[in-house]
Parts: sequence; C-alpha cells; structure tokens
Amino acid sequence: MARLFDACHNGRVDRFSLAGINMIDFKMFGLVFATVFLAELGDKTQLAALLFSSREPGNLFVVFAAASLALVTSTAIAVIAGASLAQYIDPKTLSWIAGAGFILIGIWTLWTTAIS
Repeated sequence: MARLFDACHNGRVDRFSLAGINMIDFKMFGLVFATVFLAELGDKTQLAALLFSSREPGNLFVVFAAASLALVTSTAIAVIAGASLAQYIDPKTLSWIAGAGFILIGIWTLWTTAIS
C-alpha cells in the first residue's frame, strides 16, 4: 500500500506523498504563498480588480475569474522562465539580478516622479 504521508523531522508532516511521489511541499507552499500574497497587496493588479468590480457589480464572478486566470497565466510564465534560466544561471545570481532589478525600478520610479 502506498504511503500517504512522509513525516519530516520532529514528527511534522511537511510533504504530502502518494506512492512515493511528493505532491506538495507544505513548507515551500507556505513560503511562496506568503511572499506572493504580501507582494500583491495593494498592487496594480488588485487595484484593477477593485475598479472592474466596482464598475460591474453584477459580474463579480467574471471579474474574479478573469483576474485569477491572468495571475495564474503570468505566474506560469514566470515559473517556466525561472526554471529555464536556472539551467544556465546559478539561482543565487538570479536572486542578485532580481534584487538589482527591483532597486533600479525603484530608482527609476523616484526619478520620473521627481522630474514631473
């Protein structure tokens, strides 16, 4: 019979497993969920969904479904791109590049705001 759970240290269950194939790494799932959730709070995506739902109160499910599908699609592209890049570039280097990109976007935002 297939094992349903792989217990991690301290008796905690961190991975759900079916027939020895890890289905969900709960620790990674929680980390990614929390990081993306906090990053998206008050983001342009949320504001766009808020505006569409205020304009179309009778179509809330359509707004939710379309916004969710857009986020899932853009996230899928990011995951595929990240996995592809990780084959050629060290993940630590990718982290540095992403961090530098965020800093540059912040500087650019401050500079364009100061100019106008």
